[in-house]
Amino acid sequence: MKITDLNGQEINVTDLIAAIRQAETFKDYHHEPPKPDMDKSQQAYWTDIYNKLMNLKTQLNQKHHEQSIR
Repeated sequence: MKITDLNGQEINVTDLIAAIRQAETFKDYHHEPPKPDMDKSQQAYWTDIYNKLMNLKTQLNQKHHEQSIR
């Protein structure tokens, strides 16, 4: 399974659940003291990754559901 990040780099996803957990954690991280520009770009990056992973999970669940109906 692969997703593409905001920089156009392909990321090979070998453990979808672990990847979702990691992205979910990182999307809310921020520096202490805050670095607004850096924090905003990093949060946008990880939020995008998280959303793409969740979409991938939804697609896989739909595919498995369709196969179980047959």
